Amino acid sequence: MQKSLLTVTLFLALAGCASPPPASVHTHDPVSSTLQGDASRPAQAQWLRTELYFSVGSIDGKEGAVSPARWREFLDKEVTSRFPDGFTVLDAYGQWSDHGAKEPERLSTKVIVILHENSPKNAGNIEAIRLAYKRITGDLSVLRLSQPAEVSF
Repeated sequence: MQKSLLTVTLFLALAGCASPPPASVHTHDPVSSTLQGDASRPAQAQWLRTELYFSVGSIDGKEGAVSPARWREFLDKEVTSRFPDGFTVLDAYGQWSDHGAKEPERLSTKVIVILHENSPKNAGNIEAIRLAYKRITGDLSVLRLSQPAEVSF
């Protein structure tokens, strides 16, 4: 009994030593769920959600696979440099059939989701990312889906 009490006391003491989250990301007294006063992300801007679909190789491990290191290098050089405020990468399964193909091509896929202001500069950056990947891998296409988005931070 005394050993159990000592264990619980020690656990509670150590739990109190945990560091609080950084103040820059968390608040203890939010006025709203939306970040206030961020001039770099104006509320009146027209935002887009753009998804880019990249084949990183067939699911059966055949030729054309993009290694994790090569993918990370592509992200660092081509995507992060153009969208340093952030983006999301999702792992996915993709499938498509070329005209006249007997079976669909089954692909390991990466999807990049970028929330960005609708501007000529960002549109150009999206196209530059697509072209860079096609140039690097020899792929024929990188699917792009852009749609309006309501965004708040």
